[in-house]
Amino acid sequence: MALKDDQLKKFRAILEDRRKTLIHQAKKTLESDMVLSPDDRFDEVDQASSEYMQAFSFRLRGREKFLMDKIQLALRKIDEGTYGTCEECEEMIALKRLQARPEAPLCIQCKEAQEKEEAVYAEE
Repeated sequence: MALKDDQLKKFRAILEDRRKTLIHQAKKTLESDMVLSPDDRFDEVDQASSEYMQAFSFRLRGREKFLMDKIQLALRKIDEGTYGTCEECEEMIALKRLQARPEAPLCIQCKEAQEKEEAVYAEE
């Protein structure tokens, strides 16, 4: 059963809000977290700690970029009329799953199968 127009509008609003939040966080990181003042004189421990925090922030931003890509894809699917359809089995994704993760491209069964497959590769 396809999603109704009002449901799609709600999901679009949620996704756009999440996108705005991610953009705001990224700007904040660039403006504050990634800038070292030339007046700061670090000892080796302070410098190592600062570099660690920068590396951590970059990893966090990498995850956020991955999430941003998923959000962009979900918004494009809303525009194309394919939102809520599993990319793997082409069945409708359960409404509860979309409410929990509106950017989800897979139904819960296909996501679980993907995770099991990834776990097998991780063990090898």
